[in-house]
Amino acid sequence: MQTSDKSARQLYAEVKANPTRKRFGMGRVPALINVDLQKAYTCVGEFATAYETDPKQLDYVNQLAAEFRAKGFPVIWTYVAYMESGEDCGIWGTRTNTPDSLQNIKVGSRRSEFDDRLQIDKVRDIIVNKRMASAFFETNLGSIFNFHGVDTVVVTGGSTSGCVRATVVDSLQRSYRTIVPEECTADKHESPHFANLYDMALKYADVISAEETLAQLRALPARATPPGGSR
Repeated sequence: MQTSDKSARQLYAEVKANPTRKRFGMGRVPALINVDLQKAYTCVGEFATAYETDPKQLDYVNQLAAEFRAKGFPVIWTYVAYMESGEDCGIWGTRTNTPDSLQNIKVGSRRSEFDDRLQIDKVRDIIVNKRMASAFFETNLGSIFNFHGVDTVVVTGGSTSGCVRATVVDSLQRSYRTIVPEECTADKHESPHFANLYDMALKYADVISAEETLAQLRALPARATPPGGSR
């Protein structure tokens, strides 16, 4: 079989099976970015834009978030939502204008709400309203990570081919070790999901299982007192 004839899933499986694949590894202070786990994208059957790749995705995300908090590391949740006029969506919002389109996710709407299954600590976790693909673009994550001394970024959420990938590329370009727990990302279709896991694994991130991510996290010492005060 020629490489060009292989499916995205097959190509990704080959990358995973390569024992010589070099990893970035996890540093001393990781941060967790959960990208756009809001109802517009997680409530399958309710919204046309919603999708599911792994049925345990949100369970794994909750486990990771709990472990990050227990260790004293930052947990970030991003969501997309725009003002009523959609002007803050910019050129991105001019592609379509249907009820399910991006610029019609309004601040305060049901589509903008986080999925009810998520366990978010609204006192300590950091919530970011992003307006473009990357969680880093024109947000305050850079200064937050500097404050915390972050050297590693773990990225979950959706979509694998869109906002997850954009966040992963930006993370690497900012010289963070970058990790993507495979079961914690989702996309509307199999091909773009696995094609982007494949590409990220080759170039931009350690794409590993959620269990391995948790094991690496648990091996790190907890911070006695996180910057800014108590947990």
